[in-house]
Amino acid sequence: MRIEQAAGDSDTGRKRRRNEDAYVVRPPLFGVADGMGGAQAGELASSLAAAAMKESGLSGGGERRVVQLIQDANRRVHERASNDAAASGMGTTMTVAIVEPDGRVAFGHVGDSRAYMVRGGRLEQLTDDHSLVAELVRRGELSEAEAEVHPQRSVITRALGTDPDVDVDAFSVDAQPGDIFLICSDGLSSFVGGEQIEEIIVRNHRDLRSAVRGLIQAANRGGGDDNITAVLFRVADGEPAHYPPEPDERTRGLVTAAHDEEDTLHPEDAIAPPPPADGNAAEAAPSADDTMVVSAADIRAAIAEQEDTSAPQAGRGRRLLALLVIVALVVVIVVLVWWGLAR
Repeated sequence: MRIEQAAGDSDTGRKRRRNEDAYVVRPPLFGVADGMGGAQAGELASSLAAAAMKESGLSGGGERRVVQLIQDANRRVHERASNDAAASGMGTTMTVAIVEPDGRVAFGHVGDSRAYMVRGGRLEQLTDDHSLVAELVRRGELSEAEAEVHPQRSVITRALGTDPDVDVDAFSVDAQPGDIFLICSDGLSSFVGGEQIEEIIVRNHRDLRSAVRGLIQAANRGGGDDNITAVLFRVADGEPAHYPPEPDERTRGLVTAAHDEEDTLHPEDAIAPPPPADGNAAEAAPSADDTMVVSAADIRAAIAEQEDTSAPQAGRGRRLLALLVIVALVVVIVVLVWWGLAR
């Protein structure tokens, strides 16, 4: 079994100033971390977790390996939080997948970042959220509909960094050719329903990059209240390929994703603009700052054009006003002369 295609991307969303999500696409290793904490602590926590993923090496090891990887990341985040007052209380979710040569996919999971699988055109959620409302739903104390609007739906019950050790959910899936796996932060799963996630992935199953962009666009259209991260990979028959190291600029920290307004404003879900000729979309895509500069220039040009076109109109207006004043004075003089003669 081999990884036929993979893609990942992240977006700040419409409401947040910083992106506290981090992701790794380094076949056969994939992962997403969603940070939390004051100031920039959430961003730091997810970056530390992602760095631990990246430095773990690409060797297999199944469920034991993903548990060890997440425990190592937990210790790194916890040590920093314990020794740095500015990072005190920070934490992060973490969901990781390693594709084994025998076709099994080992998952490790802490928090409410999710893993899904699309098989035969059907989406299946693989992970259980470690969140307050998810626990209440599992106990039958809340319905799915009630959980979606519960005021404490963002409260998670497990996270990396809050304790020296963390309880990790680990499991494996026997992959079949054509299976597509999704790992995402709750900024996607909270704002895009399962049916829409399924539809976007199935429609773009041949181009996972377009599928990732479509998922991010859908989350932004659904509100974009949180950072949004999605990682997709598809497996196929064949021997595992040799994968070159992932460029550092693809991730934030070691793991950051750069984004543009195009992701949120493109008119069609999951349809990305054509990539540049050299294939380096990240360098060629305009950033949000670039978009703002262009917009500001357009505004200045429009104002200048308006001033140019309004100047002649203003001159005509002044001449008309002067003419009206003269006519009024003449009328007043005529009335006064007539009144004097009448007396």
